Amino acid sequence: MFKIYKNTAKVFLAVSVLFGATMFGSSAAVASGEKFVLISHAPDSDSWWNTIKNAISTAGEQMGVDVDYRNPTTGDLADMARIVEQAAASNPDGIIVTIADYDVLKGPITSAIAKGIPVVTINSGTREQSESLGALAHIGQPEYDAGYGAGKRAKAAGVTEFLCVNHFFTNPVSVDRCQGYADALGVDLGHQMIDSGQDPTEIKNKVMAHLRSHPSTDAILTLGPTSAHPTLAALDDMGKTGDIYFGTFDLSGEIAAAVKADVISFAIDQQPYLQGYLPVVFLTNLSRYGVWPSGAINSGPGFITKSNISLVEKYAGVYR
Repeated sequence: MFKIYKNTAKVFLAVSVLFGATMFGSSAAVASGEKFVLISHAPDSDSWWNTIKNAISTAGEQMGVDVDYRNPTTGDLADMARIVEQAAASNPDGIIVTIADYDVLKGPITSAIAKGIPVVTINSGTREQSESLGALAHIGQPEYDAGYGAGKRAKAAGVTEFLCVNHFFTNPVSVDRCQGYADALGVDLGHQMIDSGQDPTEIKNKVMAHLRSHPSTDAILTLGPTSAHPTLAALDDMGKTGDIYFGTFDLSGEIAAAVKADVISFAIDQQPYLQGYLPVVFLTNLSRYGVWPSGAINSGPGFITKSNISLVEKYAGVYR
Protein backbone atom coordinates (compact mmCIF):
# COMPACT_ATOMS: atom_id res chain seq x y z
CA MET A 1 0.00 0.00 0.00
CA PHE A 2 1.32 3.46 -0.92
CA LYS A 3 1.29 6.16 1.78
CA ILE A 4 0.11 9.62 0.76
CA TYR A 5 1.78 12.47 2.60
CA LYS A 6 0.90 16.12 2.89
CA ASN A 7 3.69 17.11 0.52
CA THR A 8 2.42 15.00 -2.40
CA ALA A 9 1.69 18.17 -4.38
CA LYS A 10 5.24 19.27 -3.79
CA VAL A 11 6.51 15.95 -5.18
CA PHE A 12 4.38 16.31 -8.32
CA LEU A 13 5.59 19.88 -8.76
CA ALA A 14 9.19 18.77 -8.42
CA VAL A 15 8.71 16.05 -11.04
CA SER A 16 7.00 18.51 -13.38
CA VAL A 17 9.81 21.03 -13.04
CA LEU A 18 12.42 18.35 -13.56
CA PHE A 19 10.58 17.07 -16.67
CA GLY A 20 10.29 20.56 -18.07
CA ALA A 21 13.95 21.27 -17.43
CA THR A 22 14.86 18.10 -19.31
CA MET A 23 12.69 19.05 -22.29
CA PHE A 24 14.08 22.53 -22.69
CA GLY A 25 17.68 21.76 -21.81
CA SER A 26 17.70 23.78 -18.58
CA SER A 27 19.89 22.78 -15.63
CA ALA A 28 17.79 24.75 -13.13
CA ALA A 29 17.33 22.99 -9.77
CA VAL A 30 13.90 22.15 -8.38
CA ALA A 31 12.42 24.13 -5.51
CA SER A 32 14.19 23.67 -2.21
CA GLY A 33 13.93 24.92 1.34
CA GLU A 34 12.18 22.03 3.07
CA LYS A 35 12.06 22.12 6.86
CA PHE A 36 12.76 19.06 8.98
CA VAL A 37 12.96 18.51 12.73
CA LEU A 38 15.22 15.99 14.47
CA ILE A 39 14.15 15.18 18.03
CA SER A 40 16.43 13.22 20.34
CA HIS A 41 15.98 11.94 23.88
CA ALA A 42 19.39 13.20 24.98
CA PRO A 43 19.88 15.80 27.71
CA ASP A 44 21.98 18.86 26.93
CA SER A 45 24.89 17.32 28.86
CA ASP A 46 25.29 14.37 26.45
CA SER A 47 28.12 15.36 24.10
CA TRP A 48 27.76 12.18 22.03
CA TRP A 49 24.97 13.86 20.06
CA ASN A 50 27.37 16.50 18.72
CA THR A 51 28.18 14.11 15.87
CA ILE A 52 24.52 13.90 14.87
CA LYS A 53 24.20 17.68 15.12
CA ASN A 54 27.18 17.97 12.79
CA ALA A 55 25.59 15.46 10.41
CA ILE A 56 22.29 17.29 10.08
CA SER A 57 24.12 20.59 9.63
CA THR A 58 26.18 19.14 6.79
CA ALA A 59 23.19 17.44 5.19
CA GLY A 60 21.12 20.61 5.49
CA GLU A 61 23.77 22.68 3.72
CA GLN A 62 24.25 20.11 0.98
CA MET A 63 20.54 19.62 0.33
CA GLY A 64 19.49 23.24 0.77
CA VAL A 65 17.08 22.52 3.64
CA ASP A 66 16.59 23.62 7.24
CA VAL A 67 16.99 21.03 9.99
CA ASP A 68 16.11 21.94 13.56
CA TYR A 69 17.56 19.87 16.41
CA ARG A 70 15.36 19.64 19.52
CA ASN A 71 15.72 17.67 22.74
CA PRO A 72 14.52 17.60 26.36
CA THR A 73 17.15 19.57 28.27
CA THR A 74 17.26 17.09 31.17
CA GLY A 75 16.44 13.95 29.17
CA ASP A 76 12.89 13.76 30.53
CA LEU A 77 10.90 11.54 28.14
CA ALA A 78 7.55 13.14 28.93
CA ASP A 79 9.12 16.43 27.86
CA MET A 80 10.36 14.72 24.70
CA ALA A 81 6.81 13.59 23.90
CA ARG A 82 5.64 17.19 24.17
CA ILE A 83 8.43 18.29 21.83
CA VAL A 84 7.25 15.76 19.23
CA GLU A 85 3.71 17.17 19.53
CA GLN A 86 4.99 20.73 19.14
CA ALA A 87 7.08 19.77 16.13
CA ALA A 88 4.09 18.11 14.45
CA ALA A 89 1.98 21.21 15.10
CA SER A 90 4.47 23.28 13.08
CA ASN A 91 3.81 21.05 10.01
CA PRO A 92 7.39 20.36 8.96
CA ASP A 93 8.23 18.43 5.79
CA GLY A 94 9.49 15.57 7.93
CA ILE A 95 10.30 14.49 11.49
CA ILE A 96 13.33 12.44 12.54
CA VAL A 97 12.94 11.00 16.03
CA THR A 98 14.38 8.44 18.42
CA ILE A 99 12.16 5.78 19.98
CA ALA A 100 13.57 6.26 23.46
CA ASP A 101 10.44 4.75 25.04
CA TYR A 102 7.87 3.20 22.72
CA ASP A 103 4.96 3.53 25.13
CA VAL A 104 5.65 7.20 25.91
CA LEU A 105 6.24 8.27 22.30
CA LYS A 106 3.76 6.08 20.45
CA GLY A 107 0.91 8.60 20.67
CA PRO A 108 2.79 11.72 19.51
CA ILE A 109 4.59 9.89 16.69
CA THR A 110 1.50 8.17 15.29
CA SER A 111 -0.41 11.46 15.52
CA ALA A 112 2.27 13.16 13.43
CA ILE A 113 2.10 10.39 10.85
CA ALA A 114 -1.72 10.62 10.80
CA LYS A 115 -1.32 14.30 9.81
CA GLY A 116 0.64 13.21 6.75
CA ILE A 117 4.08 14.12 8.09
CA PRO A 118 6.79 11.66 6.95
CA VAL A 119 8.61 10.23 9.98
CA VAL A 120 11.95 8.45 10.16
CA THR A 121 13.07 6.87 13.44
CA ILE A 122 16.73 6.71 14.37
CA ASN A 123 19.09 5.53 17.10
CA SER A 124 16.92 4.16 19.91
CA GLY A 125 14.20 1.62 19.30
CA THR A 126 13.91 -1.32 16.95
CA ARG A 127 12.94 -1.88 13.35
CA GLU A 128 9.81 -3.68 14.52
CA GLN A 129 8.77 -0.76 16.73
CA SER A 130 9.39 1.69 13.90
CA GLU A 131 7.24 -0.35 11.52
CA SER A 132 4.42 -0.65 14.04
CA LEU A 133 4.38 3.12 14.45
CA GLY A 134 4.08 3.56 10.70
CA ALA A 135 7.44 5.28 10.22
CA LEU A 136 9.07 5.17 6.80
CA ALA A 137 12.27 3.55 8.07
CA HIS A 138 14.52 3.03 11.07
CA ILE A 139 18.18 3.96 10.87
CA GLY A 140 20.19 2.70 13.81
CA GLN A 141 21.90 -0.16 15.56
CA PRO A 142 20.14 -3.32 16.80
CA GLU A 143 21.04 -2.79 20.45
CA TYR A 144 20.58 -6.32 21.74
CA ASP A 145 22.70 -7.68 18.89
CA ALA A 146 25.41 -5.12 19.64
CA GLY A 147 25.45 -6.11 23.30
CA TYR A 148 25.49 -9.78 22.36
CA GLY A 149 28.44 -9.23 20.05
CA ALA A 150 30.29 -7.46 22.85
CA GLY A 151 29.50 -10.33 25.20
CA LYS A 152 30.88 -12.88 22.74
CA ARG A 153 34.17 -11.01 22.71
CA ALA A 154 34.18 -10.92 26.51
CA LYS A 155 33.45 -14.65 26.74
CA ALA A 156 36.33 -15.41 24.39
CA ALA A 157 38.55 -13.38 26.72
CA GLY A 158 37.49 -15.54 29.69
CA VAL A 159 35.10 -13.08 31.38
CA THR A 160 32.70 -14.60 33.93
CA GLU A 161 31.33 -11.61 35.87
CA PHE A 162 30.81 -8.06 34.65
CA LEU A 163 29.46 -4.62 35.45
CA CYS A 164 27.22 -2.80 32.97
CA VAL A 165 27.26 0.93 33.72
CA ASN A 166 23.90 2.20 32.43
CA HIS A 167 23.81 5.99 32.39
CA PHE A 168 20.44 6.30 30.63
CA PHE A 169 18.45 3.74 32.54
CA THR A 170 15.14 5.47 31.74
CA ASN A 171 15.60 4.46 28.10
CA PRO A 172 14.36 0.83 27.95
CA VAL A 173 16.50 0.08 24.91
CA SER A 174 19.63 0.67 26.99
CA VAL A 175 18.86 -2.47 28.97
CA ASP A 176 18.96 -4.47 25.72
CA ARG A 177 22.65 -3.69 25.44
CA CYS A 178 23.38 -5.04 28.91
CA GLN A 179 21.03 -8.01 28.48
CA GLY A 180 22.65 -9.04 25.21
CA TYR A 181 26.07 -8.95 26.89
CA ALA A 182 24.83 -11.13 29.76
CA ASP A 183 23.15 -13.61 27.42
CA ALA A 184 26.31 -14.04 25.37
CA LEU A 185 28.19 -14.84 28.58
CA GLY A 186 25.41 -17.20 29.67
CA VAL A 187 24.83 -15.42 33.00
CA ASP A 188 21.96 -13.55 34.63
CA LEU A 189 22.03 -9.78 34.29
CA GLY A 190 20.71 -9.11 37.81
CA HIS A 191 22.96 -6.94 39.95
CA GLN A 192 25.52 -6.71 37.15
CA MET A 193 23.76 -3.66 35.71
CA ILE A 194 23.65 -0.43 37.70
CA ASP A 195 21.66 2.75 37.16
CA SER A 196 24.60 5.15 37.28
CA GLY A 197 22.82 8.41 36.53
CA GLN A 198 24.38 11.16 34.40
CA ASP A 199 26.56 13.03 36.89
CA PRO A 200 30.27 12.15 36.35
CA THR A 201 31.13 12.17 40.05
CA GLU A 202 28.14 10.00 40.89
CA ILE A 203 29.03 7.55 38.13
CA LYS A 204 32.61 7.30 39.32
CA ASN A 205 31.56 6.68 42.93
CA LYS A 206 28.98 4.06 41.98
CA VAL A 207 31.47 2.16 39.85
CA MET A 208 34.03 2.17 42.64
CA ALA A 209 31.45 1.04 45.19
CA HIS A 210 30.31 -1.82 42.96
CA LEU A 211 33.84 -3.05 42.30
CA ARG A 212 34.63 -2.99 46.04
CA SER A 213 31.49 -4.97 46.91
CA HIS A 214 31.93 -7.38 43.98
CA PRO A 215 35.70 -8.00 43.82
CA SER A 216 35.32 -10.92 41.39
CA THR A 217 34.12 -8.56 38.64
CA ASP A 218 36.47 -9.09 35.71
CA ALA A 219 34.81 -6.97 33.01
CA ILE A 220 33.04 -3.64 32.53
CA LEU A 221 30.69 -2.51 29.79
CA THR A 222 29.81 1.18 29.56
CA LEU A 223 27.07 2.52 27.30
CA GLY A 224 28.81 5.61 25.94
CA PRO A 225 31.24 8.42 26.78
CA THR A 226 28.98 9.73 29.55
CA SER A 227 29.63 6.59 31.59
CA ALA A 228 32.96 5.54 30.05
CA HIS A 229 34.91 8.64 31.04
CA PRO A 230 34.07 8.52 34.79
CA THR A 231 34.63 4.75 34.76
CA LEU A 232 38.14 5.28 33.41
CA ALA A 233 38.71 7.71 36.29
CA ALA A 234 37.36 5.19 38.80
CA LEU A 235 39.69 2.46 37.59
CA ASP A 236 42.61 4.86 37.73
CA ASP A 237 41.82 5.85 41.33
CA MET A 238 41.53 2.19 42.35
CA GLY A 239 44.77 1.19 40.62
CA LYS A 240 42.86 -1.17 38.30
CA THR A 241 43.57 0.52 34.97
CA GLY A 242 44.26 -2.19 32.41
CA ASP A 243 43.41 -4.99 34.85
CA ILE A 244 39.69 -5.30 33.96
CA TYR A 245 38.37 -6.26 30.53
CA PHE A 246 36.73 -3.02 29.41
CA GLY A 247 34.38 -2.49 26.48
CA THR A 248 32.21 0.49 25.67
CA PHE A 249 29.61 1.73 23.27
CA ASP A 250 30.43 4.73 21.10
CA LEU A 251 33.55 6.77 20.60
CA SER A 252 35.22 9.93 21.89
CA GLY A 253 38.74 11.27 21.93
CA GLU A 254 39.26 9.93 25.46
CA ILE A 255 37.89 6.51 24.53
CA ALA A 256 40.10 6.39 21.44
CA ALA A 257 43.17 7.12 23.58
CA ALA A 258 42.18 4.36 26.01
CA VAL A 259 41.79 1.88 23.15
CA LYS A 260 45.27 2.75 21.88
CA ALA A 261 46.65 2.31 25.41
CA ASP A 262 45.07 -1.18 25.79
CA VAL A 263 42.85 0.08 28.62
CA ILE A 264 39.63 -0.31 26.61
CA SER A 265 39.48 -3.44 24.48
CA PHE A 266 36.85 -2.23 22.04
CA ALA A 267 34.43 0.58 21.30
CA ILE A 268 31.17 -0.25 19.53
CA ASP A 269 30.62 2.17 16.67
CA GLN A 270 27.00 2.70 15.62
CA GLN A 271 28.05 5.45 13.18
CA PRO A 272 25.86 8.26 14.52
CA TYR A 273 26.84 10.49 11.62
CA LEU A 274 24.79 8.26 9.33
CA GLN A 275 21.85 8.41 11.73
CA GLY A 276 21.69 12.17 11.30
CA TYR A 277 22.82 12.55 7.71
CA LEU A 278 20.84 9.86 5.88
CA PRO A 279 17.32 10.79 7.09
CA VAL A 280 17.79 14.37 5.91
CA VAL A 281 18.95 13.24 2.47
CA PHE A 282 16.19 10.63 2.18
CA LEU A 283 13.40 12.95 3.31
CA THR A 284 14.59 15.64 0.92
CA ASN A 285 14.50 13.23 -2.00
CA LEU A 286 11.07 12.03 -0.95
CA SER A 287 9.77 15.59 -0.84
CA ARG A 288 11.25 16.57 -4.20
CA TYR A 289 11.09 13.42 -6.29
CA GLY A 290 8.91 10.90 -4.44
CA VAL A 291 11.73 8.35 -4.17
CA TRP A 292 12.49 6.30 -1.09
CA PRO A 293 14.85 3.36 -0.32
CA SER A 294 13.44 0.04 0.79
CA GLY A 295 13.74 -1.25 4.34
CA ALA A 296 15.60 -0.32 7.50
CA ILE A 297 19.29 0.60 7.59
CA ASN A 298 21.60 -0.81 10.24
CA SER A 299 24.26 1.81 10.93
CA GLY A 300 26.05 -0.55 13.35
CA PRO A 301 27.45 -2.33 15.22
CA GLY A 302 31.05 -2.08 14.22
CA PHE A 303 33.90 -2.81 16.64
CA ILE A 304 36.79 -0.38 16.97
CA THR A 305 39.92 -1.95 18.44
CA LYS A 306 43.58 -1.11 18.66
CA SER A 307 44.07 -2.73 15.25
CA ASN A 308 41.80 -0.25 13.44
CA ILE A 309 41.62 2.78 15.74
CA SER A 310 44.01 4.77 13.54
CA LEU A 311 41.43 4.77 10.76
CA VAL A 312 38.77 6.55 12.79
CA GLU A 313 40.31 8.36 15.78
CA LYS A 314 40.81 11.68 13.98
CA TYR A 315 37.06 11.77 13.30
CA ALA A 316 35.95 10.97 16.86
CA GLY A 317 33.23 13.33 18.01
CA VAL A 318 32.82 14.82 14.52
CA TYR A 319 32.04 12.08 12.02
CA ARG A 320 32.40 8.94 14.18
